[in-house]
Amino acid sequence: MPETNPSPDKLRLAAGVLVRGRWHLLLTLLTVTLATVGVLYRIPNRFTSEATLLVVPQQVPARYVTPTSETNIADALQAMTQDVLSRARLMELIEQFGLYPRERRRLAPEELIALMRKQIEIRPLDPAAGHKDINSFRISFVADKAALAQEVTSKLTSFFIQANLRTREDQATNTTNFLREQLEATKARLAVQEDRVRDFKTQYLGELPEQQQGNLAILSGAQLQLQNLGASLDRAQQQRVYLNSLLSSYRRVASRAAASPAPAAPDGSGRPVTALRLAEAELARLRTEQASLLNRYKPTHPDVVANRRAIAAAELQVATLAQAEKAPRAGISPSEPVPTESTTAESAEDDNATAQLRSQLEANRLEIEHLTRDEAQQKSVIAEYQKRLNLTPVREQQLAGILRDYENSKKDYADLLGKEQQSQLAMSLEKQQGGEQFHLVEPPSLPALPSSPNRLKLGMGGVAAGLVLGLLAALLRDLARPAFYSAGEIAHRFSAPLVIAIPVLRTPAETRRRIGLRLLEGGAAAAVLGAVGAAGFYVLRHP
Repeated sequence: MPETNPSPDKLRLAAGVLVRGRWHLLLTLLTVTLATVGVLYRIPNRFTSEATLLVVPQQVPARYVTPTSETNIADALQAMTQDVLSRARLMELIEQFGLYPRERRRLAPEELIALMRKQIEIRPLDPAAGHKDINSFRISFVADKAALAQEVTSKLTSFFIQANLRTREDQATNTTNFLREQLEATKARLAVQEDRVRDFKTQYLGELPEQQQGNLAILSGAQLQLQNLGASLDRAQQQRVYLNSLLSSYRRVASRAAASPAPAAPDGSGRPVTALRLAEAELARLRTEQASLLNRYKPTHPDVVANRRAIAAAELQVATLAQAEKAPRAGISPSEPVPTESTTAESAEDDNATAQLRSQLEANRLEIEHLTRDEAQQKSVIAEYQKRLNLTPVREQQLAGILRDYENSKKDYADLLGKEQQSQLAMSLEKQQGGEQFHLVEPPSLPALPSSPNRLKLGMGGVAAGLVLGLLAALLRDLARPAFYSAGEIAHRFSAPLVIAIPVLRTPAETRRRIGLRLLEGGAAAAVLGAVGAAGFYVLRHP
């Protein structure tokens, strides 16, 4: 039976490939590793400095000073970032710290600014417990030197703090100026409304709604006074009629007395009816009427006062007539006819009484004229106040529209005045740096280790790449030189059975030379790998 040979082990084949292509593998690994070490040695270190800013709330409670800014910190941070990272600010930093000396020789200013913006990171931190919005953020900058990174980060931090203070102060100032302008405009409108109200009240004085009760009271008093004037005028007219009738009666009595002896009084007293008797009767009537008036009115009532004046006139007339009657009538007997001298005295007395009556009639006429004029004036006053009362609803409606505009302007002025005062307080607080501000809780750090490049990771990546390339080179070398290195490979390659195999026979000298060559190869490989490791370690420790 033919002898069957099993297929060669894949691991043995792979080991054979590695052994035969060991120098390709080793040289490729050495080349790639040295190239990686050289590149790592040439790459400069990059240091990152970081600073943390905390948003400190307003120091004075909001119930005392209302802040003028209600902007979200995220939006405010974005706006300030645009300001801090502006072209002018970044060019100022590049000039001040001499950044990018090599790049400045070949890059335009816009490219330098874009490069610097890539190396600046502004990252909001997660909000603390109990805060919905962010209340802190971190600023970092990458530079070739640690001290330079720290200085630039410190400058950026100060820019943010100053920008926040300036932004809040400008916002408070602009708010105060705006409110002051609106307040002045509202004050001007309020002054116009006040002038309208004043002009309206001046133009329609007496017809205003608030004067309605006063007008009613004056109208009631005027109507009552008109009634009193009417009553006084009626009495004066009655007195005039009475005085006219009295004067006529006196004239008739005087004419009869001149023609015949004086008649006896109608009361049977036997005294003649003279002007004195008539005046006394009138005085008695007036006193009786005075007593009746005092029972109904006060002493200051116009009727009582008018009757008192009439009594005084009547008393004066009675006194005058009584004095004239007491003149001596010597040698005359009551039963005898009146002599010529007595007749002359009685004529003089009659003339005096007539003059008194005429004087009373003149006074009565003047009183009637005064009362008539007062009555007309009082009617005019009543008509005026009735007109005012009739126009009061119209003026009330007109005034309501004016007062509505005035009250609205007054309310707007008071509201703006309060807001302007609050804004002034907020502006003063911001100028004293007592408002919401950024507090540096972590100053810019001075990095002791570079943040990039990660030489260990890159070196391990280079070694791995060299190993892969070396394995690929060993495999390609084995494929480029077709040969059979064992009977198993021949049996696997050809289907015909292997009849005979000649083993490798080495002399002792060849065996010793082969062992020495293996040792030499191992020592050389160890030396090369040691040198590569030492170079990598040196680059890692001394970039």
